[in-house]
Amino acid sequence: MSILKRAFVGTPIDSASSSHSLLSKRLALPVFCSDPLSSVAYATDEILLVLVLGGTAALAWTPYVGLAVIALLAIVVTSYRKTVYAYPGGGGAYAVAKDQFGQGTALVAASALIVDYILTVAVSVTSGVANFTSAFPGLVDYAVPMSLVLVALLTFMNLRGIRESGKTFAAPTYLFIVSLMLLLVVGGIRMLLGQDVVAESSALQVHAAEASGATAVFLLLRAFASGCTALTGVEAVSNGVPYFRPPKSRNASGVLLAMGILAITMFGGVTFLAVHAGVHLAEDNATLGLPADAVQPTVLAQLGQAVFGTNSFGFYALQIFTTAVLVLAANTAYNSFPIMGSVLGRDGYLPRQFGRRGDRLVFSNGILFLAGASALLIIAFDASVTRLVQLYILGVFLSFTISQAGMVRHWNSELRTATGKQRSGMLRSRVINAVGAVVTALVLVIVVVTKFTHGAWLVIIAVPLFLAVMVGINRHYRRVDQRMAPAPGGVRLPSRVHAVVLVSRLHAPAMQALAFARATRPDTLVALHVQTDRSNIEELQATWTERQIPVSLVCLESPYRDLTQPVIDYVRGVRRDSPRDMVAVYIPEYVVTHWWEHLLHNQSALRLRVRLRQERGVIVVAVPLMMDDATDPERLPALTHGVQ
Repeated sequence: MSILKRAFVGTPIDSASSSHSLLSKRLALPVFCSDPLSSVAYATDEILLVLVLGGTAALAWTPYVGLAVIALLAIVVTSYRKTVYAYPGGGGAYAVAKDQFGQGTALVAASALIVDYILTVAVSVTSGVANFTSAFPGLVDYAVPMSLVLVALLTFMNLRGIRESGKTFAAPTYLFIVSLMLLLVVGGIRMLLGQDVVAESSALQVHAAEASGATAVFLLLRAFASGCTALTGVEAVSNGVPYFRPPKSRNASGVLLAMGILAITMFGGVTFLAVHAGVHLAEDNATLGLPADAVQPTVLAQLGQAVFGTNSFGFYALQIFTTAVLVLAANTAYNSFPIMGSVLGRDGYLPRQFGRRGDRLVFSNGILFLAGASALLIIAFDASVTRLVQLYILGVFLSFTISQAGMVRHWNSELRTATGKQRSGMLRSRVINAVGAVVTALVLVIVVVTKFTHGAWLVIIAVPLFLAVMVGINRHYRRVDQRMAPAPGGVRLPSRVHAVVLVSRLHAPAMQALAFARATRPDTLVALHVQTDRSNIEELQATWTERQIPVSLVCLESPYRDLTQPVIDYVRGVRRDSPRDMVAVYIPEYVVTHWWEHLLHNQSALRLRVRLRQERGVIVVAVPLMMDDATDPERLPALTHGVQ
């Protein structure tokens, strides 16, 4: 198993080498920003899918909805640039909320982010598969298995280390940026030259009633909420500041700025080009007069065909790189969730194993949990991007709002002792974060209202559920800590120790266990044999007498051929007679030489250990013996001689 692990994960990295695994800005951009950068591949789709329900008049509002999303993106990016300076230790919304509002609010933010990160993996991977099947429609029926294979591949790469995964994922991210920018430049040039840039769906008639009044307003708000998927993953840089090379905060802030400029340029360009090319999309094929089984290409697929030409190299390159970056966008969650999970683990709100680094200096347990949870979502929602994305951004904006409100309180606290030029800079930062808090809170309300019946209610249930689980985990750890705390007068030792050695037959492991138990000098020592239909009690007693073993042999009958319960009952009887004493149960075991031999040996011992460890005042000692020793005839006399 160790060889297999080394082959997949790689050789362990020494803790002293952790500084060599830190990321430059060039690698940090694809590692932490692939999610918001890739969101431009489907954010425009989500706007069009909503507005088409209001007819052609509602579609005319697409540019204005896009501008509102761009303005919000600029505000949030600017706000988080302040966060990375104020909290260089990472943790994002959780760290800010814990510091400014207390543990309760911090857990709400953490619950929202956990939901967000799980959905990031599911949405990114399924969206990548959807873009790929737009270019190769024959693979549509294999969307779920393709998505699961990609999740497994991402998990494998991240278990090998964040720096190694960053190097692997950097090229596809930059190739996507180049191919999308090329799409926008070539499309813009063709438009300036008066050439046609027309999407294949532009000729389709929209079969939907024209929305007006309150219905139109609600539709616009819902389209804006759907378009806000372009903001997912913005907080990842603030979570991952510890992974940047020094100066950490300045480098993280620079990456955030670069990400904001790229995301705004690409999203704005795609939305503008989609409006000009007349792209139409609908969740229901009947809305566009298409057959029920028709597959609608994504916005980028239609723009690639309109700009580069159908079946052209440019079109296929765009689709392949878009698929790659959408899949890699899940890597943002793979890098951010384990960091936050490690903080929660150290605080006792997730299993403490989440706070421990694996062989490759990554938080392996967090990575595996994220992979399993997202895989279950992909299966449950049949790899449908449209269904999954409805659950997506509620958790994002809840954490945005809490984080920015916490930053306002942070600056209020800092301003009490600040003077001069430093004070003016803090005042500007407070205004920026206050605007971010107000705007993201408004968007949160819009998302809840407009998406509640479209799946957001599941997230509204999931966030408190995760919160309750974390509170329960913390309560358990506090109870355990209280039980393990030493008494004020010191640890009370047991009055006596009663040793019980389990003996199935008189062989080398049993003899070694008897010798070992004798060497510990217990107050009493007995050998315990449970008589089942397979045991030969007369032969055992005869051998016992013949070898003159000076240890009392106690034989228990088991009419139902069970080994475990008679031993439990015997131990409880000893404890009942001497409640202040301790019972040490010695279990002889083989140490097998091959992993598959575990299936053939020690199964009864395993069940016994599990049950006995639940008993108060009982110590379980496994006494191992290599199988080679059991076949050595010279060993048995020596072991026998050791029992006096």
